[in-house]
Amino acid sequence: MSNREYAKKSVTLRHKLAMISLEDIQNYCSEYNIPEDYLLEILEDQKVLPMIRGKATEYSAYLFLRANLSPLKWDVQKLNLNAQPNMYDEDISITHRKTGIRLKVESKNAVRGSFSSGARSRQMPTPHFKVKCHRSRSNISLRNTTNDRYLVGDFDLLVCNTSNALFVGGSIEGLEIKNLMTDGGKHLAQYPMGIFRKAFLIFFTFVIPYASVNYYPLLYLVGKSNSFLHAISPIFVFLFLIPCYFAFNVGLKHYESTGS
Repeated sequence: MSNREYAKKSVTLRHKLAMISLEDIQNYCSEYNIPEDYLLEILEDQKVLPMIRGKATEYSAYLFLRANLSPLKWDVQKLNLNAQPNMYDEDISITHRKTGIRLKVESKNAVRGSFSSGARSRQMPTPHFKVKCHRSRSNISLRNTTNDRYLVGDFDLLVCNTSNALFVGGSIEGLEIKNLMTDGGKHLAQYPMGIFRKAFLIFFTFVIPYASVNYYPLLYLVGKSNSFLHAISPIFVFLFLIPCYFAFNVGLKHYESTGS
């Protein structure tokens, strides 16, 4: 495919995407038995999203190679192979037109939160990140063993999406807990704390003192409480800044820049 043909195909694809209608989405959901109301939830599911991102990385790598390799010298092909036992799940093929030499290309996302400056590493004292190259799907007999990784020489080129390496956190659940402490607590504080269970009230009084900012002072102002402590409770919130300050400094000491 020439650059002109490729550009024409890209324009056609963008035009198709722009022309997608609600009816097209409904027909797609009907064909694959997907509940329309939960389409986004399905796409964002913890088991589905990594596969979508993995496939997206393959096409991003393909587009990157096509854009940076001369089409007069190199033929870049996106492969969609159905992985079989003892066969490599090859993503992209690059062929040198003059010599016929063919390079096997694998594309992978970096391991989440794996970026390191290398300052504390003896094995690799330079900036680096990890890439998980497993072949369990194409070697079913190895799926429950520790010998299911590709070897260094299995592919000629490895193209990586490094964005994952810059994220810290082992799971989606960890991010949800962080959101509960920040945005979740902020929205929770918009409602009277008295409607929630006592455990919630205690948590948002002594651990994250949202209740001390609005709930207790309002009880005093509307005459629901005669306690002067409720009236001055926002002052105690400043005590919360002390552990926050020390936690911030601990995090600052362990922070590692990307170097860019």
